[in-house]
Order: sequence, then C-alpha cells, then structure tokens
Amino acid sequence: MSLSGRVALITGASQGIGRACALKLAAEGASIAVAARNQEKLNELVREIKDKGANAAAFALDVGDEEQIKTTFKAVLAEFGKIDILVNNAGITRDQLVMRMKRTDWDSVLNTNLTSAYLCIQQAIGSMLKQRWGRIINITSIFGQTGQAGQANYASSKAGLIGLTMAVAREVGSRNITCNAVAPGFIETAMTAVLPEELKQSALKNIPLGRIGTPDNVAHAVAFLASEEASYITGHVLSVNGGMLMG
Repeated sequence: MSLSGRVALITGASQGIGRACALKLAAEGASIAVAARNQEKLNELVREIKDKGANAAAFALDVGDEEQIKTTFKAVLAEFGKIDILVNNAGITRDQLVMRMKRTDWDSVLNTNLTSAYLCIQQAIGSMLKQRWGRIINITSIFGQTGQAGQANYASSKAGLIGLTMAVAREVGSRNITCNAVAPGFIETAMTAVLPEELKQSALKNIPLGRIGTPDNVAHAVAFLASEEASYITGHVLSVNGGMLMG
C-alpha cells in the first residue's frame, strides 16, 4: 500500500486523529503537509515525521477563515508542487440542547466542520484534476449517521459531510479522483477525554468489540482509502466504530 511520490494535506493535524493520519500516511511514503492552529504542536509533528525519514512541512491554519484556507493551499502547492490526498479532519464541538443552543455555536461548528471541507476541496481539486488522480477523505462521525442529543450542530455538520462526500464523488469520478468518508465511533482523543467516566462506560456497553477505538484505528482506514488499492471505492462511508452502528 505504498504512497511513495504522493503529497497529502491533513487539516486538524496537531493532535488526535489528524496527527495519527499524518504519521500513518508518512509511514506509507507520502510527503505530508500538516495544518492546524497550534504551530508548536505542528512543528513537533513535523520533526517526528522527518526523524523517521519522511518529508513534511507545517502550515498554521484556522479552517474557519476562508482567506487563511486559500493562502495555506497556495503555500502547500508552492512547497510540494501538488496535492494528491486531502484529509478533511478539522472539527470542533459546542454542545448544547437545541432549544438552548446559541446561533454562534451553531454557526461556528457548521463553519469549522462542514464549510471548511467544501472550501478545502475547492482549493485542492485543481491539482487533482490536472494530474487526473486524487483522494479526498472526509472525517465524519457516527453521530452524523445516528444523531446525538445535545449535538444538533455537530451531528448536522457531520451528516452534511456525508452528503458532500457523495456529491463530490459523483462530480469528479470520471477524472480518477475518489471522495470517501470515514465515520469514527467512540475514539480516545482529546475531544472524548473530557467526557465523564460514566458516559464512557455507558458507551462501551454499546460497542460489540468491547473497547474504545484509537486514532490509529482511524488512520489505518484513511491510509487504505488513500491508496491505489482503494481505487474502485468512491462515495463510500467507512465506519470505524467497533460495531456500535451496523448496516
């Protein structure tokens, strides 16, 4: 499953799933552009990737800012010459019951989790069309498939990513570009680490495999979808949830 010669850009790459994806794609031979708001963590990640013999560069990016997205993609193209693989991973939560949810919390989650993916795809697609090869991978969530109380904004943004994935897959399939989504279930990240222990134990009861997933579990799925071996898969949502949702 070699990605030698490929260039991958991962958003939200400073920690958790994004960081694991960057390390995994680098291990498979890709050159890596990592983007997130935390420049210090990105620099540490780049050093780790380079210490393992791969090529990488860090780009400070707030995906909630359209102009920053445009500037960052231009910088990545100037640095690497192309973008073969785009992993839209950046995401936030602003949880609240819908009757109490502030419009600002709705807008910020939709803007960061969904609108940014559309904007990033727009910026990457030109390079992929030119070379007639590309892999777009959107990190959605099990809650985009099932909904979740207290997360109307988050669930809506992640469900929207699934629709975006399928629409883009239909638009660019004839150019040898695939667009897929990975839907993690309960994964041990900074986002889930703050949840009460009783909530974690309750979630475990609904996972047939009996354990919480790791960022690496998601990264392996992303690496597969980015590979040549997955060239006949597009518009698909790959669930990485331990059996929490089936069908």
